[in-house]
Amino acid sequence: MQTAIIIPARYGSSRLEGKPLLRACNKPIIQWVWEKAKTVPHVDRVIIATDDERIFNACKEFGAEVEMTSTEHKSGSDRIAEVAKRHPEIGYIINLQGDEPLIEQANIELVIKGVLFDEKADISTLVREIKDIEEAENPNLVKCVFDVNNYALYFSRSKIPYERNTGKTKFYGHLGIYGFKREALFKMTELPQASYEMAESLEQLRALQNGMKIKVGVVANIPVGIDTMEDFEKFKAMVEK
Repeated sequence: MQTAIIIPARYGSSRLEGKPLLRACNKPIIQWVWEKAKTVPHVDRVIIATDDERIFNACKEFGAEVEMTSTEHKSGSDRIAEVAKRHPEIGYIINLQGDEPLIEQANIELVIKGVLFDEKADISTLVREIKDIEEAENPNLVKCVFDVNNYALYFSRSKIPYERNTGKTKFYGHLGIYGFKREALFKMTELPQASYEMAESLEQLRALQNGMKIKVGVVANIPVGIDTMEDFEKFKAMVEK
């Protein structure tokens, strides 16, 4: 079975419309992500999944494998599932965000290993330790708790666990990259929304609430995503320098 990185990319964004096509060093952001994905070991193919012809044409220009998808998808997982269903030869799927051109190759590889070499894991993802208490209390940064075998117990926008004994607890922030075994991806995207997911607006809680196992890898670095024009200008200045 093949291992594929599928990069969902859409043109519309509430904070930065057309983000995948913004150019730094004469390359669109989506190309930076694609080139990083192409360097990762254990990967047989990299596919960009988009619902926009502008992105589709730009990806064709720099030589990427790219497929059009429905405009009705509510999440990146739904978009990559559509692509995966067309390719029965793909057994392991990595959902790599199209707005993280600075993600490290080793991080992607760790996610792949989480589903490729762990028989119990349905899904894999990453977390990093939170050093700043303000980050731990920020609902925009999703927190994760996991067991001694590095399987996720819960994800929350709240600071978890509750720190009754201060100074004795480590907090971990979730990074938005996922690995899926083929059937796990289809199962999760076809299940109805679960109550915890609806409460927190966190798709991964649907998997947990339905008994699926999510393997958690801990990394030291913090990948910088591009969500605003300010983020893009910082990235552009960095690579041009």
